[in-house]
Amino acid sequence: MQFATKTGDAMGLTDKVDVVSLQKAFINFSLRAEKYTDDMVVDTFVDSAPMMDLLSNANSQVVYGRRGTGKTHALKFVADLVAKRGEIPVYMDLRSIGSNTSIYNDTSKSLAERSTQLINDVLQAVLASLYPCAVAALDTARHPEQVAVRLDDFQTAISSVKIRRTIERETTTSSENTAKAGGSLAATLAAAASVTASASAEATSKSAEQSRAKTVGEPALHIDFGSVQAALTGLIEVLGAERVWLFIDEWSEVPLELQPYLADLLRRTVLPSPRCIVKIAAIEHRSNFTLRGTGRGEYTGVELGADMSASLNLDDFLVFDADEQRSIQFFKNLIFRHYSKSENVDPAVRTAEDLIHALFTQVNVFEEFVRAVEGVPRDALNLAATVATKAFNNKISMNHVREAARDWYQRDKASVIRGSDHLSDILMVVINEVIGRRRARAFLFPNNVRDETIEDLFDARLLHILKKNVSAKDQAGKRFDVFKIDYGCYVDLINTGKEPKMLFEADDELIEVPRDDYRSIRRAILTPEQLREIAANR
Repeated sequence: MQFATKTGDAMGLTDKVDVVSLQKAFINFSLRAEKYTDDMVVDTFVDSAPMMDLLSNANSQVVYGRRGTGKTHALKFVADLVAKRGEIPVYMDLRSIGSNTSIYNDTSKSLAERSTQLINDVLQAVLASLYPCAVAALDTARHPEQVAVRLDDFQTAISSVKIRRTIERETTTSSENTAKAGGSLAATLAAAASVTASASAEATSKSAEQSRAKTVGEPALHIDFGSVQAALTGLIEVLGAERVWLFIDEWSEVPLELQPYLADLLRRTVLPSPRCIVKIAAIEHRSNFTLRGTGRGEYTGVELGADMSASLNLDDFLVFDADEQRSIQFFKNLIFRHYSKSENVDPAVRTAEDLIHALFTQVNVFEEFVRAVEGVPRDALNLAATVATKAFNNKISMNHVREAARDWYQRDKASVIRGSDHLSDILMVVINEVIGRRRARAFLFPNNVRDETIEDLFDARLLHILKKNVSAKDQAGKRFDVFKIDYGCYVDLINTGKEPKMLFEADDELIEVPRDDYRSIRRAILTPEQLREIAANR
């Protein structure tokens, strides 16, 4: 069993640390914030200034970030801060609202029916969250009887039912014929001369037509946004809290075509209230907040920048190349706080620096670990477990980091595209064109176009944004986003037929994953047309 000896000035400690126990703690890290208790969310949260200042302000906003960037963790941390101030936090996970969420994707139902059901389910979830607050307010409210009244008003406003009416018209027609004549005379004349005496015979015909209409239909949800807004405002007033914060998580799980209608609900009912603040966590490329109308200025949903801000993107905060020291310090604290919540904490490991020195052979090995996680906190926890497994019973070396990054890439990230020939082809185009031919780790892509393939690769964390809104020397006036290929992808290509030549300094012991060179990046420009053309010729 290996022990790391911490001596005097280097660590300020003289204890021996059990490396294996530290590595077991890494292997058992919990990876998803929703699995944590509220106390653990608070204890393991790490701020990267000014992220928390931007997130905890009293402005309604959308928080963007890919999966694993810490959106849920951040929302729950702010919710805890809000509760401690005596305000009311309402946290809502859109994956779990409603009794039958499959209805939202049921295209056999009309868009109006699906969106109305979604809106009603969200409002019911808001009511369920406010109900305990209302019960608690009964003891302190000036007019406690009003609390129950306001709850009833809100429930009524969100549960109104109208009949979808159709009119069926039913018509009934009846007829009657009658004949009368003098008996012997009519018979004798008819037999003798075949003559009919109209004076002596009588014939009548009667008909009647009746018509009736009946109304039939089925009950349907009907939501009056004005009534909901008034009822919600009234309920908040009697609860006694200064503000209500609505935290909406997993926005991008809602079908894209329904999102503008849910956003419209917020714009018409919640956002107008000065005592309501809305924070939405979403994936940028999977979000649709606005549906434009045919008239001038008409829209359904919210306008980002006008109705709500979208000033925070967690993908921008922790990119290693953007600010190396901030990124290193963040992940050092992240790893330490999760370790400190493990079951068997070594009392000799008192700081984040203690933990890193105890487990990694050199400081630059941990820096390489931070580069490998590409700014994604959940990937950092996953990679920490994989690295600890690779190095089990030994301190973590550079090779352990790179082997773990390759395994994590093959096992998790690359599996996303194995079922899609198109995505696989485009990724290989990017690898061959950018790494192989243009000898760069990253490439420029026009920032005024949306390409679904690039977005899918970005969401899968196979591509990462290094920098936004940059210019290219030979393309004046055009702006680009800089995408870089995942660290694990580089390591995965070593010693294969697809290895990019002359980009790695390699020997039997060490493979250098190249750092980003902006001079090379600026020569590597890809466009959607080029990607499609190259992929078509493969």
